[in-house]
Amino acid sequence: MLEKIFKLKENGTNVRTEIVAGLTTFMTMAYIIALNPNLLTNFGVEGTDLWNGVFLATCIASAIGMFVMAFAANKPFAMAPGMGLNSFFAVVVTNIVALTGMSYVASFQAALCIILIEGLVFLVLSVLNVREKIVEAIPLGVRLGIAPAIGLMLMNIGVGSNVGIYSENGGPFYVMRDFFGALTPSVAKADMGSGYTSMVLTVVTMFIGLFVIVILAKKGLKAAVIIGMLVASIVYWACEALFLRVNPFASLSKASFIPPFSDMTATTLFKFNFAGFAQIGWFTVVTLIVTFCIIDMFDTIGTLVGTASRAGMLDKEGKMPRMKQALLADAVGTVVGSATGTSTVTTFIESASGVEAGGRTGLTALTTGIVFLACMFLAPIAAIIPAAATSSALIYVGVLMVTGLKNIDFNDICQSVPVALMLIAMPVSGSIGHAIGIGLIAYTVIKLFTGKAKEVSVLTYILSVIFLVKFFLVA
Repeated sequence: MLEKIFKLKENGTNVRTEIVAGLTTFMTMAYIIALNPNLLTNFGVEGTDLWNGVFLATCIASAIGMFVMAFAANKPFAMAPGMGLNSFFAVVVTNIVALTGMSYVASFQAALCIILIEGLVFLVLSVLNVREKIVEAIPLGVRLGIAPAIGLMLMNIGVGSNVGIYSENGGPFYVMRDFFGALTPSVAKADMGSGYTSMVLTVVTMFIGLFVIVILAKKGLKAAVIIGMLVASIVYWACEALFLRVNPFASLSKASFIPPFSDMTATTLFKFNFAGFAQIGWFTVVTLIVTFCIIDMFDTIGTLVGTASRAGMLDKEGKMPRMKQALLADAVGTVVGSATGTSTVTTFIESASGVEAGGRTGLTALTTGIVFLACMFLAPIAAIIPAAATSSALIYVGVLMVTGLKNIDFNDICQSVPVALMLIAMPVSGSIGHAIGIGLIAYTVIKLFTGKAKEVSVLTYILSVIFLVKFFLVA
């Protein structure tokens, strides 16, 4: 039955490989289950009820989006509330509080109306093939550069923000900036205080996991990524117990495994505050909707194209079959997210880890989605996966995606300059969409002023102008 639904043999895979790939993807993105409600509720300051509502919305909306991805598109891409977009949503909610005087929860529910409209707009654009046309309007050279740029972004997450550590001296402290960035160990110790030991443990664990993955992958083991993460986790837990005198499983004894559905129905489930939405002002609303749409659209497009490129899913023209259905899954996820109570749901770049583990069909996405639903009951277990183990996988996958640079014609300045700018912009800005926008603008300007204006499509010109307006007028 699974063979018939997902065409496993046709895609050169099997049930075991797909399930392992789905679990691998989950382990690299499990952090979002707790981090998303933390970001949207100011780390629980705005109330436990709201936190629980967003937590369940994160699991449910992500799973439904992945189920659509699995059955409609048959692609191995995972979905969840997008990082960056959720932080922006939290800022919007805070601004609505200041603008209208409503409570945080009421403002949160008003902001959900914006996400609903964004999702409905994307549904219409996906059905009418407009989003697919936008993908095709991105020049081939820029499209080929998306995967390597995402690779650098994954590596940046792996050795940067993903392993933040706090101590009495402040924080967060990061591996590259505070550990490798320190001139000497004595400087690092002075800066980090008691956090230095945790930093050392993080660095050691991260590289142990990375090299385990590399060695197993070199031996041709498909489950290399997930095994490397498990090894890294075990090393981290053991060292925590031995050297930090910390019980890594202490949180499980106090954890509740019963989903707080009553909190969700009270705070986020279909709690659209249209009256509060009307108080925001039409110009602000339109600006916010356009901003969310632009960021989400190009983040999703970039992730799909970049990850599909690494998996060999693109044709000779750089197009991905069933792109329309994949984009439709993104739109459905966003609509469901607004209805259940979370910010924009989008395709996650951590999907690349599952693809690298051999995932090639929707069975990978289905597996990840099922585990997300299970996390409504097992969230405390997902929460104990150390960030260092996730970093190992992200760094490895990032390195592999950077190898896509071999497909770029660096003798053609129309390709080399946009790609080089994307390589810088993506990890620095933390936004796939913004990096693509910079690449599009660079490509268009170069063509325009080198006598090759006719080689640029009308839609590419329009997209470049939209990004210029976004960067300089709406930012």
